[in-house]
Amino acid sequence: MKTRWKISHPASMYFLLTLFVVLLSWILNIYGLDVLRVDTGEKIQVLNLLSPEGIRWLLRNVVTNFTGFAPLGMVLVAMLGIGLAQHAGLIDACICRGIGGKCRTKSVVGITIICGLLSNVIGDAGYIILLPIASALFRAVGLHPIAGVIVAYVSVACGYSANLMMSTLDPIMAATTQDAVDAAGLTAVQVGALSNYYFFFVSTFLLALVIYWITWRCLLPVLEKYGTFVNQRHDRHLSRKEERALSGALWAGLVYLIVILWATFSPWGILRGISGGLLRSPFIAGALFLFSLGMGLMGMIYGFASGRYRTDADVVEGFLHPVKLLGIYIVIAFGASQMFACLEYSQLDKYFLLLGINLASSVHWSGVSVMIFFILFVALLNLIMVSATAKWSLMAPVFIPIFFEYGFPADMVQCAFRVGDSVTNAITPFMFYMPLVLAYMRYYEETSTYVSLFKFTWKYSLIIGLVWTLLFVVWYFSGFPFGL
Repeated sequence: MKTRWKISHPASMYFLLTLFVVLLSWILNIYGLDVLRVDTGEKIQVLNLLSPEGIRWLLRNVVTNFTGFAPLGMVLVAMLGIGLAQHAGLIDACICRGIGGKCRTKSVVGITIICGLLSNVIGDAGYIILLPIASALFRAVGLHPIAGVIVAYVSVACGYSANLMMSTLDPIMAATTQDAVDAAGLTAVQVGALSNYYFFFVSTFLLALVIYWITWRCLLPVLEKYGTFVNQRHDRHLSRKEERALSGALWAGLVYLIVILWATFSPWGILRGISGGLLRSPFIAGALFLFSLGMGLMGMIYGFASGRYRTDADVVEGFLHPVKLLGIYIVIAFGASQMFACLEYSQLDKYFLLLGINLASSVHWSGVSVMIFFILFVALLNLIMVSATAKWSLMAPVFIPIFFEYGFPADMVQCAFRVGDSVTNAITPFMFYMPLVLAYMRYYEETSTYVSLFKFTWKYSLIIGLVWTLLFVVWYFSGFPFGL
């Protein structure tokens, strides 16, 4: 009997991607291909990973590539607190009280989407915090937990620039744009952190409606037949002892939150930055740990008060609760970390990005069509390099002066870039948090692969891209300011 070979595990996919990066670096280096960085005159050449120096680099850095993989430590720290809260029964108790024994599926979907869209206030932590909570919520109301993972992931990834408040990315992007403006000699142009605020404020509501519609129309009907999911809706009520334990845990959490806010916004302000700001403050940098610590404390209080925990050994058992999930994640993350490190060392991502920039900068368009082309161009480049700040640092010095000559102000160009940069986040395998999403999918359904995820997310990327671009065009013709 003939069997069709296929990639059945995400770890295998990242191993093959690593091999592809290595071989591609060898081929491009043989031909001596390089690309010029227009703003600095620097030549970027692909480095050969199969050269003696490349092989020595790889052998020296296999371990540090893995341990230095940025999401790894964040995921491990977050899952300690979340795992303890799950093991103690705190999260299930919150869900039981929150849904009141009724199946409020529409509310759960809507809340997940809104939380995902607003999560960029604390940077990338939304990927890590929201995925386990969303999967538990969806399962509690009788929906497939993988649907919770996908909806949370898409909301955070595709809506990364949309928000009702200023996110951590806003001032960083604005500073890069202003540097490009100053370098181009456009001294009268000023770009601030809220230069796109109006547009992305409205975008939040629009994207929430679009994601909600796609979820009910395209995702949930398909997932009802996906895998071996059994409907296990929460219909039980908490006992009196559990109610008291939950109240005690929530009050402790409230006190903890007040202390954190006081330490951040009071005159003492120990969690603010040295300059008094929040951008690079201990509050933002340690937000994930503070969240994990708070969840862990609340979980311990609930566990002891409800009678589930009696000794410290029970607490340690709670920390070990997410071992299966973390085991899947670590295996996938090891392959992903090597692939990302090889990509950075070989400079393949920069090479293709700059090659695309040079080609696009030679195109002469007019009117709003040039902005539509730019959004599509950025969306395609985002499939290779997902870091918004890294891409914009290379693209802003080139496109800001070019588009200024066409009559497009810097804040509009920045806005178009951020739209294109967000819409394809959910479908590229080069997303840093893709291994975590795939680990959650494998946790609930062992046959899940990247292809499975892509089948669910491509419609989100396509429709969000079309709708968001249409909003940009309408905004352009209306003459509304993009921000403050």
